[in-house]
Amino acid sequence: MEPVESLPLETAEKIILRWDSTASEEAREKMIFEGDREEVDLYLRAVDEIQRSMSTATISDEQSKVNSSIQIAMARLEDEFRNILISNTNPIDTKHQQQHHASSSSSSSTSAKRHDDHDADADADADVDVVIDDKLLRFDSSGAASVSSITTSGSSYRSASSIREIDLLPGDAVEDLRCIAERMISCGYLRECIQVYGSVRKSAVDASFRRLGVEKLSIGDVQRLEWEQLEAKIRRWIRAAKVCVRTLFASEKKLCEQIFDGVGTAIDDACFMETVKGPAIQLFNFAEAISISRRSPEKLFKILDLHDALMDLIPDIDLVFDSKSSESIRVQAAEILSRLAEAARGILSEFENAVLREPSKVPVPGGTIHPLTRYVMNYISLISDYKQTLNELIVSKPSTGSRYSGDPSTPDMDFAELEGKTPLAIHLIWIIVILQFNLDGKSKHYKDASLSHLFIMNNVHYIVQKVRGSSELREMIGDDYLKKLTGKFRQAATSYQRATWVRVLYCLRDEGLHVSGGFSSGVSKSALRERFKAFNAMFEEVHRTQAVWLIPDSQLREELRISISEKLIPAYRSFLGRFRSHIESGRHPENYIKYSVEDLEDAVLDFFEGIPVSQHLRRRSE
Repeated sequence: MEPVESLPLETAEKIILRWDSTASEEAREKMIFEGDREEVDLYLRAVDEIQRSMSTATISDEQSKVNSSIQIAMARLEDEFRNILISNTNPIDTKHQQQHHASSSSSSSTSAKRHDDHDADADADADVDVVIDDKLLRFDSSGAASVSSITTSGSSYRSASSIREIDLLPGDAVEDLRCIAERMISCGYLRECIQVYGSVRKSAVDASFRRLGVEKLSIGDVQRLEWEQLEAKIRRWIRAAKVCVRTLFASEKKLCEQIFDGVGTAIDDACFMETVKGPAIQLFNFAEAISISRRSPEKLFKILDLHDALMDLIPDIDLVFDSKSSESIRVQAAEILSRLAEAARGILSEFENAVLREPSKVPVPGGTIHPLTRYVMNYISLISDYKQTLNELIVSKPSTGSRYSGDPSTPDMDFAELEGKTPLAIHLIWIIVILQFNLDGKSKHYKDASLSHLFIMNNVHYIVQKVRGSSELREMIGDDYLKKLTGKFRQAATSYQRATWVRVLYCLRDEGLHVSGGFSSGVSKSALRERFKAFNAMFEEVHRTQAVWLIPDSQLREELRISISEKLIPAYRSFLGRFRSHIESGRHPENYIKYSVEDLEDAVLDFFEGIPVSQHLRRRSE
């Protein structure tokens, strides 16, 4: 390529003055770089000549004239620089970028699961309040709760995606900008160049932020929002942050390098930080506000989502913000990640204390599953969805745990029995332990001991079924502890039967019915009548009360009915067979023998349905 012939200084000055926008209306209305390329080249040659003349001018008047021309030229190039940036700036396709980053997430991610509290085994009609972390959680008759955490979806944001730069400006525009930047910087107009570049590109970044839904909220603004509002904003932030870091900021850095790399020391980095420092702080301030907000159980899963998303982005943040001047951004992101981890650990610990201290004392009708049990088991089921993250974050045992402390307000637990389990697994088992401890206290609010045992049976059985129904939870809890839980609800079922049916079956004993004399005919009819009357009264009372008690799980309900029948029916059949004739030979036998064996078999089927006896009888008549 032949060297470009230099212009005479006088010609160069005329060209500069011809495009002086302060002196010519035509110059104000036209842009050099939008016109003929020959005119562009000519103007740049004129600038080069003026710049060369700065070092060779010897007479003061000549220096003054050259300096004046340089000032006019730099003002013009600044305008041209700004115009090229503005006219070639188009907002990025944020929707397409979000779809790309979403579709490139790792296939090994835990898919979102939804744990709704509308179980098939819903409570009997009742509104029950549960207090967790000073938050009143109201459960209606269907078991639905007014807290968002029960229906919070948990998912992992670990992703295989990474930097995806795009060209923000056309190649010819980039080349023009570089040509202008070289001349402005060599003439000492570095600051003006950086300011123009930063102001235009920052506006472009701000526009992309608005399209991505990244709001300009201070930490105080975020902390004043209701948590329900923040949940949606967190989901939006996670999607937007991926695009901002991996595409928007990375592409801005690439553009700075294309225009300024090699023009001067670290100028490209200075322009990059001028452009994105404010937006980056704005972006990360939201996550920071969440990380230092007040802790409560319903926040755990969104905080873990934020943690996973930021953890996934940290390598890209380090790559995009790799210079000394951008160290503050890297440090902020790392500190937020650390605080999110600490918040998650703190929430788990506070949740354990809240479950232990949950103060509701109103017994649930019918001894059915307590809302606290549903809430806690749904909660830890969601926790198990985040086991990978939490196993990395949790390194210590529960702080509220103890080994046979003797404190009546805290359950005893020997953590040595759980040796080999992960810290998260120990925490989950501890939550179940303290839940049972709380439920044991609530069971004492029932005046009927039988109902108290039924309540424990229902709730521990529900815990067992929840653990069995989740492969992740079952793996962490382990079969050994699951056997302990199973043994507890079976023991409660046995205790219920003893408390209820020992008294009823005691009426069907032979003792006390025989009078001294001949054994074969020595039956006291009066004592026998009293025995039948006592049995009838006791069974009717049990039937009347326990028909409205509720065992929500149909299989458990059927198993307990069968167990009752296996004890009651043979004993009654035998008693009736031995003594029926003594009653039927007397007056009004129907007053004493009220039930046939078949009647009792049918009556047992009424138990634990949560329906009054009158409705059972009505259903049978129909």
